[in-house]
Amino acid sequence: MKAVGYTTKGLPIADPAALQDLVLPDPGPPLGRDLLVRVQAVSVNPRDAKSRAVFDASPDKPMVLGYDASGVVEAVGPDCALFRPGDAVFYAGVLDRPGSNAELQLVDERIVGHKPASLSHAEAAALPLTTLTAWEMLFDRLAIPRDRTAGESVLILGGAGGVPSIAIQLARVLTGLTVIATASRPESAEWVRARGAHHVLDHTRPLAAQAKALGPIRYVFSTHTDAAAWAEIARLIAPQGRFGLIDDPEPLDLRLVKFKSVSIHWEAMFTRPMFRTADMQRQHEILTEMATLLDQGTIRPGPATQYGSITAANLRRAHAAVEAGRVVGKIVLAGFEATPN
Repeated sequence: MKAVGYTTKGLPIADPAALQDLVLPDPGPPLGRDLLVRVQAVSVNPRDAKSRAVFDASPDKPMVLGYDASGVVEAVGPDCALFRPGDAVFYAGVLDRPGSNAELQLVDERIVGHKPASLSHAEAAALPLTTLTAWEMLFDRLAIPRDRTAGESVLILGGAGGVPSIAIQLARVLTGLTVIATASRPESAEWVRARGAHHVLDHTRPLAAQAKALGPIRYVFSTHTDAAAWAEIARLIAPQGRFGLIDDPEPLDLRLVKFKSVSIHWEAMFTRPMFRTADMQRQHEILTEMATLLDQGTIRPGPATQYGSITAANLRRAHAAVEAGRVVGKIVLAGFEATPN
């Protein structure tokens, strides 16, 4: 099968050897609850670039990256109960198995969802990682009730980002919370309002003073946390509030929220599949419900930029854009180029 990977970790992305076109053996037949998926499209996340810097590889054991993917089930393992050959699927993969930058991939059905029928494979491939991160944080980590009870608020920092853009919509349509998001530019503020934010704060200015008029904020979801932001969050969060984060900040002074009895929640969407947790199938359930919301038009996908077919050259361009921080929405690649006769 065709694949894109590397044999030496940590090379600068401008080096042609950082990602190379490879021909690898097809995966073996699926066992247990594995699906064999023919990959149709992938998207590129910051996680891809981070993995390229740390995961070992060699000429004998090349590393194939790739997490977000959409494709078609070719075969199912003997214990599979959720899918059958021919099903269109989307998923975010896992860190400790070969990735989606390959024509064929084995993936556990418990972290796979049926692809939204209204979306192309390229559009669907842009969604799993951000969807799972946002959903798990709101409803599994912060334990926000899914009801229409009004009177409480959630603050989502960096609202125009990929994960926050999904989180804003989920909070608006699935809960009764007042949704507050942050943005620093007029176009970003317009974007988060269009996703459903009731109020928009400017995260380049002190947040606590801006939030004062909005009343106590019980839930805070941060995707970019530094000491200054943490100090503002400590001031504005309500007593017995819940704070969630997904980034890797320098150590935070948790003593700032001791007397408010604030709980701290980490979200890493790879936790369930990496540790094979008993509730691993929760990711299948999340993606399945998300597909319904997308097909109903209740949730809108974010923008995706097409970078062409799944080749080493195109993936190097995508990694370079991610590393430079100049990506708006998601980068997607679709299809493998035909082998010349």
